[in-house]
Amino acid sequence: MGYDFDTVYDRRGTDSSKWGRVEPDVLPMPVADMDFKSPEPIRRALRERVEHGFYGYGLAREELHQAFTARLKRRYGWEVPQEAVLPIPGVIPGFNIALRALTKPGDSVAVQLPAYPPILNAHTHHGIARHDAMLVRGDSGRYEIDFDSFRAAIDGTTRAFILCNPHNPVGRAFSPDELRAMAEICLDRGLWIIADEIHCDLTLGDAVHTPIASLSPELAERTITLMAPSKTFNLAGMKASLAVVTNPELRAAFEGGKGGLVGAVNIMGYAAMTAAYRDCDDWLAELQAYLTANRDFVTAFVREEMPALRMAPPEATYLAWIDCNAIGAPGGDAAGWILGNARVSLNDGRTFGEPGSGFVRLNFGTPRSQLREGLERIAKAVAAHGAGGGV
Repeated sequence: MGYDFDTVYDRRGTDSSKWGRVEPDVLPMPVADMDFKSPEPIRRALRERVEHGFYGYGLAREELHQAFTARLKRRYGWEVPQEAVLPIPGVIPGFNIALRALTKPGDSVAVQLPAYPPILNAHTHHGIARHDAMLVRGDSGRYEIDFDSFRAAIDGTTRAFILCNPHNPVGRAFSPDELRAMAEICLDRGLWIIADEIHCDLTLGDAVHTPIASLSPELAERTITLMAPSKTFNLAGMKASLAVVTNPELRAAFEGGKGGLVGAVNIMGYAAMTAAYRDCDDWLAELQAYLTANRDFVTAFVREEMPALRMAPPEATYLAWIDCNAIGAPGGDAAGWILGNARVSLNDGRTFGEPGSGFVRLNFGTPRSQLREGLERIAKAVAAHGAGGGV
């Protein structure tokens, strides 16, 4: 159809967490919130829900479950019964519900560093320890799984592994072989797998997403899969997500883990999710093409205009993980240095764990002209201070 991803909208003064926390001269490119309007079918569904005039307690209709399970089969070849799909108000609540249900104080959870901060810090809410497995960066900048580190992160206290796939922040879409290798270790050690697959729709170029639970019935029995339309269709403010739990006993444990702390999805969220999963595949296909072109633009720009910095092109997400250690920012605070010198706001790599020191995470889910402006500001600041020569 030819959807518009090039129009720049003024989002200041619109209660945007991304745009409302920076000074007027700062260009924000941190949090995973795209600068594109949500697709018209979703906006139409929300308008119809508003005009209905009743905003009481919501209920997930069969239409949502049908749209979502049909989509899992269509996109991933994964057949899931409708009763295995549980609406929840967010993926972060989802993996915390899972930890509450599956662990007790004194247990531990395994995570892979660098890690999305809410995953990195989830153990602190449950009186458990965190055991770190490392993703290692090859000469090309692409991250691989360190299986020795992965095995070493699991001991007699470890009850669960939080998998982030596609991975935030390094942008890997793990292959079926990589997933099987991790799964075999988890099954052998009796671990539950909590799979954060929120970026599953945002594969770039030829990359493919594989839900880990789709690899075998045995694996599905021990996996809680968390998905959402929030990143894909820019619906994070709706607080609407889905958990896929095919094992009835595990499903009951997960429901029990809510413990009166986690409520239902709001009625607008149900309407938005249904429209997203039923009516927006064409829009998503064009979005993926646009984001792939943005990914390629960022990769080429860093290589040609800021050669002292390093990044590997992400296979999924709209997040670039950039090694800025060459600028020599004090304390590894590359994001603070860039904010001060280029007036561009990025995520501080140190919040993703110790391996993120000197890194930044840049959101390229934005119109190309805005992306170019942000990169040019950074390149100008780096050049002015002598890339690789310290600051």
